[in-house]
Amino acid sequence: MSEFYRYFKENMDGLGLPAPESLFGSLSTAVGTASTLLTQIDKFGKTVTVGELITAGTRLEKLAVVGACSAAFYVGAVIGSIAVATGRTLSGGTSLADVLTFASSNRLQRDWLSACLFSCPGIYDPSINGSGYHRTYRQVA
Repeated sequence: MSEFYRYFKENMDGLGLPAPESLFGSLSTAVGTASTLLTQIDKFGKTVTVGELITAGTRLEKLAVVGACSAAFYVGAVIGSIAVATGRTLSGGTSLADVLTFASSNRLQRDWLSACLFSCPGIYDPSINGSGYHRTYRQVA
């Protein structure tokens, strides 16, 4: 298990969200999975659920356990966790600015992403309990 994946999984576990190693085991696979999710959200709209994306044949079946979860929230958590794992691997921490800079530099930025991350800081800040966000998150307009 890579150091990146260990930190990524730790952050996702803290949010109560699955993080299969086959989808997020390295920085490049995690960015690729996030890009796939974002492409589908762009196609179907930001209210689409992970379950609906699985039904649409996106090869994300390993995420079936969070099928009712908003895909926008899940990918926000993924992007935040990528930034956290990268930040901890390189420098020991991350901030909202780090997450947004990372998203922008990897073409993962969307208009709604900053509002999602701002309203749910536990996505990228391990000191804030974020385990209930995916149950209570409502689409940010």
